[in-house]
Order: sequence, then C-alpha cells, then structure tokens
Amino acid sequence: MAEMELIKETGDVELLSFRISEQEYSLDIMSVREIRSWTKATPLPHSPSYVRGVINLRGTVLPIIDLSARLGLEKSEQSERDVIIVVHMFDQTVGLLVDAVIDILAVPHNEMQQPPEIGTDTGPAFVNALTLVEGRMIRLLDLASIMPRTEGKAA
Repeated sequence: MAEMELIKETGDVELLSFRISEQEYSLDIMSVREIRSWTKATPLPHSPSYVRGVINLRGTVLPIIDLSARLGLEKSEQSERDVIIVVHMFDQTVGLLVDAVIDILAVPHNEMQQPPEIGTDTGPAFVNALTLVEGRMIRLLDLASIMPRTEGKAA
C-alpha cells in the first residue's frame, strides 16, 4: 500500500501544512501546483455537496473542493482570507479550499506514523499518516481519496 511505503522510506518528505476548521492538515508538496487567494466559484448543478463549483484559472476550468465538507468537518464561515491550493494528481487538477496555509515542513519519514484503525465502516480513509511537529499533531492527507471520482469525460 502507498501509505506503508511512505512510512518505510528514509529521508525527509516535504509537506505543505494548512488549517481547516481549527485543525492542521498537510499534503505532499510535490502535488501542489500553486496557492491562490479565494475566488468565488460558479456552482454546478448535481455536483457533490463538497464541490463548491468551478473557477477560471488562466483559461482552464478548475473544480473547487471544499476540504472541510469533503472531510466531514464543521464548516467555518467563508472568509476573504480563505485560500485555494491547486493540486494535480492522476491527470486531474483541482483546487482545495482551506482556511489558511500555515507552513512548509520537512518531516523525516521515520517520524510519520500510521493512523489508528477506528472502525470506519463507509467511505475512504482520508489520512495517510500522522506526525508531531513542535507539539502539533498534523495529519497527512491521502490526496487520491480526496479527489473526486471521474467516471468518464465529456466530449
């Protein structure tokens, strides 16, 4: 499994840490393309509840995922200080709406710990690993489980 490989590797992994609903999460910085300020998204009918809509990013239509809604967290008030983290994985680019970007961290692989299995009966496991940085518990998100599933592309 990818998460086990992550923990067994040696060296450091660079993470982008950010806040959602007063909690700290992170992503592998290699999947991050850019960080931009909040732009109002155009809603799309029949989209999942965690998809805020789409924005125009230099001529490309970019779907925006509200990470607090995707992770099942309490939604915080929308703010002009919110940030969109543009990520790319599996030939798909999306924007992740977060409350704030905190830091770029270099964390040794051997300090990453497997999250405990707590009887989640439905849905994907969004957290790959946990680590402590300066007394803060930071969750490393599994970007593959967060990305919306695309069953086919429209022509």
